[in-house]
Amino acid sequence: MNKRFLLILALCIVGLGAIFWFTREEANAPGDSGSNPSVQSSKHTYGSGGGNVTLIEYGDFECPACGAYYPIVKTIKEKYKDDITFQFRHFPLVQIHQNAFAASRAAEAAGMQNKFWEMHDLIYEQQTTWKTNSSPYAYFEGLAGQLGLNVTKFKTDYSSSVVNNVINADIKEGKSVGADSTPTFVLNGKKIDKNPATQEAFEKLIDDAIAAKNKQGS
Repeated sequence: MNKRFLLILALCIVGLGAIFWFTREEANAPGDSGSNPSVQSSKHTYGSGGGNVTLIEYGDFECPACGAYYPIVKTIKEKYKDDITFQFRHFPLVQIHQNAFAASRAAEAAGMQNKFWEMHDLIYEQQTTWKTNSSPYAYFEGLAGQLGLNVTKFKTDYSSSVVNNVINADIKEGKSVGADSTPTFVLNGKKIDKNPATQEAFEKLIDDAIAAKNKQGS
C-alpha cells in the first residue's frame, strides 16, 4: 500500500464523516429525488455473481478516498467477476465536492448508451484534472466523444430529470444503509464499518463472504 493512498485515506476518514452531517440534506439540492417511490436507483453491475455475493460501493467521483480506492476496486471486481456481483451507486457529497454531481450525471448519461463503466473509469482516472474545473460539462463531453458516444444524446441525457432522479434515488438508498462518507461499501447487505486498508484485506473479506455462502449451500 503506497504512502499516497494511506495519506488520502487518513485525511478523508477524519474529514468526511463529520462533514457529511452538514451535507446530508443538501445532497438532494440538484433536483427532486427520493420522495417519488417510482424512481429506481441505478443498476450498474459487473460480474456474474456465481458465488451469490454482492459488493456495492456508494461512491463520489470527486472524493480523494474514492479515487485512491479505485485501482483496488477495479482489480477486485475483475479478479472476482465470476464469483461476485459488484455494483456502483452514486453518493456525491455536493457541498464539499462542487463537481461530484456533474460527474455522476456524466456517468449516468454514458450508461444510457451502454458505456457506464467506461465513463466511470475515465472519470476516476482523470479525477485530478476535472475536479476543480469551472465548466465540468465541457470536459465530460470531451470524454463522451472519446468513448464514441452520440454527443447530442449525451448532452440531453446529462441534463435530464431522469438522470437527476436516479442519482438522488441512489443517495436515498445509501442513507438507508447507513452511508455517512465515501466510499461506503456494502457486502451482502451489510455495511462494512471500517474500510480495508489494503487490497489483501479487501480480498479476505470477499473470500470469507464466498466461503460463508458456500457453507450455507452445502
